[in-house]
Amino acid sequence: MALSKNAKIYIAGFAVIAVMIIGTFLLVPGEYGGSDDAGGGTAEDIGYEPWTDNWMADLGFELPGETESMLFAVQAAIGALIIGYFIGTNSAKKKSE
Repeated sequence: MALSKNAKIYIAGFAVIAVMIIGTFLLVPGEYGGSDDAGGGTAEDIGYEPWTDNWMADLGFELPGETESMLFAVQAAIGALIIGYFIGTNSAKKKSE
């Protein structure tokens, strides 16, 4: 018996959700920390020395946390737009063929 396209999508979606739940709650117990904190701690542990200075801090200017978050969100939105554009054009090409 062959599965329909919708059945395959539902099965794949269920499998992805199941893997996320299993990985989140069963396989990795404990506290979750941010990757920035873990990376900074590891860099300190190995004695990493930065190649450049923070030129903005040298000028006495630091961005507030909200501005950094906003810039990160804008960067993510631009990336999503670029990926969406290429997915959309690929989809349109397939439909036109």
